[in-house]
Amino acid sequence: MNQQYEQELQSSWQERQEFAERMMPIVGRLYRDKAIEITVYGRSLLNASAIDIIKAHRSVRLFEGVKLRLRESFPILEAISNMPIAPCEVDIGRLAYDFHYNKIAKTESLDTYLTNTLHSVNNQDDKHEPVDVVLYGFGRIGRLLARLMIERQGKANKLRLRAIVVRGGKEGDLEKRASLLRRDSVHGPFNGSITVDNERKALKANGSFIQVIYANHPSEVDYQQYGIDKAIVVDNTGMWRDEEGLSQHLQAKGASKVLLTAPGKGQIKNIVHGVNHTDIDKEDVILSAASCTTNAITPVLKALDEEYGIKSGHVETVHSFTNDQNLIDNYHKAERRGRAASLNMVITETGAAKAVSKAYPKLEGKLTGNAIRVPTPNVSMAILNLNLASQTDKEGINTYLRDASLFSNLQHQIDFTASTEIVSTDLVGTRAPSVVDSQATIVADDRATLYVWYDNEYGYSCQVMRVVTDMAGVSVPTIPAP
Repeated sequence: MNQQYEQELQSSWQERQEFAERMMPIVGRLYRDKAIEITVYGRSLLNASAIDIIKAHRSVRLFEGVKLRLRESFPILEAISNMPIAPCEVDIGRLAYDFHYNKIAKTESLDTYLTNTLHSVNNQDDKHEPVDVVLYGFGRIGRLLARLMIERQGKANKLRLRAIVVRGGKEGDLEKRASLLRRDSVHGPFNGSITVDNERKALKANGSFIQVIYANHPSEVDYQQYGIDKAIVVDNTGMWRDEEGLSQHLQAKGASKVLLTAPGKGQIKNIVHGVNHTDIDKEDVILSAASCTTNAITPVLKALDEEYGIKSGHVETVHSFTNDQNLIDNYHKAERRGRAASLNMVITETGAAKAVSKAYPKLEGKLTGNAIRVPTPNVSMAILNLNLASQTDKEGINTYLRDASLFSNLQHQIDFTASTEIVSTDLVGTRAPSVVDSQATIVADDRATLYVWYDNEYGYSCQVMRVVTDMAGVSVPTIPAP
């Protein structure tokens, strides 16, 4: 009996692994050649390993109650690869579930089903033109943005990382920049190859030529001399946060738009993608991607407010330390932040709760907030203590947020976990800016406390890239639509 069990188990696993390995090159070609991204219930399969693909399929059981087999989704992927469709994001998990478990397979052929489902992009041309992107600053966020753009390089890619602008220029600087991109203590090694071109002062990463420009001020830069034009400049320095300061980037030849990776001041639109990205106009030349915490809490707050109504609340952030703090006790202009970040929990202020209203005005004046910096290098948590306008319970609020993470317009912003064992390091590299910890949810009538994890570096960087995509006008539809 044991031998028979082992044989069946091995056979089942081997089948899944073989299908996953057959999927990998197709997923890669679809993106590189056609800018078609394949997902399974919102999980991208681009650059995924065979094990990642298997796990993505297994997760469907948590949401639908049935197992989605790779042999059910593979024919859909294979058929899509042979269709003349325009750039889009296709969820083969949802298509496979719909086709096999909603009895469609009994009434339609797969070809007919896909032709009908993909009609909006079938036999359509790619009308998007490539857009140059420049990273002004190359710190924690800058390097992650570089990784995100480099991993998507290909002839069909529309966002092209053309240059980074940094201070310095001393001997050995290029090698150090390359090394920091190549190795990261939190996010691990770079997935690919990076070489240094000292003669042309550039980095080569997975076939991408990235010019390194040394400058102390935007006025010193001429992008056009490097063949860069109409570029979106992503300012990661935080040196300028108002329109007057950021507009200095627009004086540089070859720059057309600016995105700040920090909260913007004054009349600058603070964009939390998924919440108010439709506010981006073609005429906008200066935008802000708000803060990591604002991106973490606003999608969840919006979802809850639309379903239950939020009368008031308090947001407490448990945030990893940042470069703004001292490693050991030393002078700092801010209160408490001068104390050793690696040894202390540090109470500090955050403007994220008030900043929510810039992206979602319905919560204006309803939230307070504070923060505690803790001795971890990455992944933070927001604790949302909310007074709701209607009563609910733990199961109801968790089910609603789970469905929002899968089937709503916030599916790229809200992730969901039902694990009772998950801890902060498990969330490193999470692409969604918010991960609802459903097991920690507390509800008492019209009062709710929710725990929301977020990778304050990587999840936020993914949000920044979504804003860049909209600024560049190269967004694509998701099929099936959420």
